[in-house]
Amino acid sequence: MTSATLTAPTHTTTLQPTVVGLRATVSQSVTMAYRGLLKVRHTPEQLIDVTIQPIIFTLMFTYLFGGAVSGSVGAYLPLIIPGILAQTVITASVVTGVQLREDMDKGVFDRFRSLPIARIAPLAGALLADTVRYLVATTITFLTGLVMGWRPEGGVVGVVLAGLLVIVCAWALSWIFAYIGVIARSATFVQGVSFMVLFPLTFLSNAFVEVSTLPGWMQAFVAVNPVSHLVSAVRALANEGAVTADVGWTLLSAAVVVAVFAPIAVRSYLRKA
Repeated sequence: MTSATLTAPTHTTTLQPTVVGLRATVSQSVTMAYRGLLKVRHTPEQLIDVTIQPIIFTLMFTYLFGGAVSGSVGAYLPLIIPGILAQTVITASVVTGVQLREDMDKGVFDRFRSLPIARIAPLAGALLADTVRYLVATTITFLTGLVMGWRPEGGVVGVVLAGLLVIVCAWALSWIFAYIGVIARSATFVQGVSFMVLFPLTFLSNAFVEVSTLPGWMQAFVAVNPVSHLVSAVRALANEGAVTADVGWTLLSAAVVVAVFAPIAVRSYLRKA
């Protein structure tokens, strides 16, 4: 008698990534952005840096340095409001990387991986939601300046364009911090490194004082500092309604940042998401 050995068929199941069209990806990214805004609704203290901070900084810097720098508070406002705006909104972009790292540490993105959604949607949604924070910071900074007596001669159009320029730059910078958030080991590290880079860039610029009052060696750094170009562009738009070369340099810098950091941020995120 011949004995036959029966071998049970084996089936290997491989989880394939969900293929999602462009329209569905955009819709899912908007949904993820709405999720981010809901987090703010339940924990409103997340908005302190874009609501309370610009008010405190504007009052503090204006009344401390207004007389010494420009002779009076009223004369200092056209100089300081664009500076405070740039500092506040740019600093707020750090939150993108911090919250991204926190979500990854908590396993939130592991849950997203099991859903039939585009893998890039959570990252795109986080970046989109943060633009709302930038808009809040911009609005509050401008309103604070108006209450204190600032009267921008650029009119509504100049102020709106200045605000949009700052928001675009902050969104571009958020790609850098998103990349740091993906590769970093902790949210604390992301925050520490980000502020260590941003604080020198914002304070060693023309945001708070005239460049001519600075030492010669510092003037050379301030002249090439991208934040100085941003602040100068915002001042010209809001105070004069003028579109200067600084607008072009600022947009070019933002485009370079996105071109460099968006691909590596997405690539690093997709490896871990």
